[in-house]
Amino acid sequence: MGRTLVELFYDVVSPYSWLGFEVLCRYQHIWNIDLRFRPAFLGGIMQATGNKPPAMLPKRAEYLLKDIKRMAKYYQVPVQISRDDFKRVLGTGTLEAMRFITAIDMTQPQYVESLSREFWLRFWSQREDISQPANILAAARQAGLSSELAQKTLEMVSSSAVKNRLKETTEEAIKYGAFGMPAVVAHFNGEPHLFFGSDRLELLGSVIGEKWLGPVPSPKM
Repeated sequence: MGRTLVELFYDVVSPYSWLGFEVLCRYQHIWNIDLRFRPAFLGGIMQATGNKPPAMLPKRAEYLLKDIKRMAKYYQVPVQISRDDFKRVLGTGTLEAMRFITAIDMTQPQYVESLSREFWLRFWSQREDISQPANILAAARQAGLSSELAQKTLEMVSSSAVKNRLKETTEEAIKYGAFGMPAVVAHFNGEPHLFFGSDRLELLGSVIGEKWLGPVPSPKM
């Protein structure tokens, strides 16, 4: 049997996307899958589908605060969250960061994994404003990009090619049925299967015929 293509549509504004991202990164070395990162814009998905940030409902915000802390510990991902973060997320955009990741995906895709992780670390562990050019460049250098490549990529962010690519990827996620993130699409038996949320990866494994070994599986020897 051939390898299953698994696409992860994500935005670094989403802490649940970070959880799903790290688990899938672990399983790409265990399951018979080809993992493809699909940086997209959560704001565009929310607007197109009429969805709203879950934390806008006070009771749900209280639950999310506890849930994300529990999930972060269980998944062993260093998400740090407090009640103030919900306001920070609504007031600080990640559009520039997602365009930067998109530009890297178009030109140097080998850096997408490390770069995405670095943006999540800065946004959700260090509470950094990743919309600022200086912080974007610092994240890029930490992810392994040279200063020259980082600066060149930053200059691409405002280009129509990058903007259109991010828009197209976001629209593709919506066509698959996404209404939030993370949106995971597994191409299996000739059709796409959409899974929403970082807590649906066990079900993903069941559908594609792979064994779930928990969120922190031991790597193959």
